[in-house]
Amino acid sequence: MKRLAGILLFSGAMLAPIAGFAEEAHRYYDRDGRDWHEWNEHENRAYRHWLREERHERWRAYNRLPPREQRAYWRWRHEHADWH
Repeated sequence: MKRLAGILLFSGAMLAPIAGFAEEAHRYYDRDGRDWHEWNEHENRAYRHWLREERHERWRAYNRLPPREQRAYWRWRHEHADWH
């Protein structure tokens, strides 16, 4: 029993940094704008609007876009900072 408790405690300690890293995955650095952006529901709506405006044929996750298109999105986003 002590061994099982030790294994569970050790496993939890090993997974804690991974859980913290997952939260950081929702922040993106805009190289051209030299700032960080928090990816939240508001940003998600703006991104979907940008995809439609740019006439992308299908939805693609932001992190799957080529770097050139990611930069294009942040340029658009800075030009439309008040977009809701």
